[in-house]
Amino acid sequence: MNESGRVEAFSDGVFAIAVTLLVLDIKVPKTAEGDSLWQALGAQWPSYAAYVVSFLVVGIMWVNHHQLFSYVARVDRKLMFLNLLVLMVVSAVPWPTAMLAEYLREDASSHAAAAVYSLVMVLMAAAFQALWWHLTRTGHLFDTRVDVEAARATRVRFALGSLGYPITVGLAFVSAPLTLAAHGLLALYYGFNQVPVPTRPDQAAP
Repeated sequence: MNESGRVEAFSDGVFAIAVTLLVLDIKVPKTAEGDSLWQALGAQWPSYAAYVVSFLVVGIMWVNHHQLFSYVARVDRKLMFLNLLVLMVVSAVPWPTAMLAEYLREDASSHAAAAVYSLVMVLMAAAFQALWWHLTRTGHLFDTRVDVEAARATRVRFALGSLGYPITVGLAFVSAPLTLAAHGLLALYYGFNQVPVPTRPDQAAP
């Protein structure tokens, strides 16, 4: 396994642990005598909603991370630390997810929980953007398939796409459920409209 493969394999493990930890915060509901289990299950809807959105966020981040590293032939020390920064934020996602699920139906507390959740997403987007900017700065870590000039030209579009995350911090003080829905929409956007790695016309796609 080459250096890039080792970094990706380690990253895959962190992503896998992060999405696994998300489901552990969905507890088996407890009911008093005579209460309906169906009603108790329904009352846990904030946990289900937060789980689905965060799973989408982390899962789509993993897909894009995998696609990016499929074009990386070499790694340097700075890339490794930037990748660790991405993983540090990804591994923290279960914490604000659990907090938002716990306080989603509260009043003032829901806004604080949604703001913290959004701030974590801002950090994750910024870390991934820093990774992309480092790779495209010189292009020396990419393999020969990548059109480095075209990849560098995507920096502005990449940065503009990340502006949605700071907006959700403000939205958190309006409505926590709307903030969670906005993050779900942003995840779907990046799932279906991500910035591809430009390749040279004479190179076949992987």
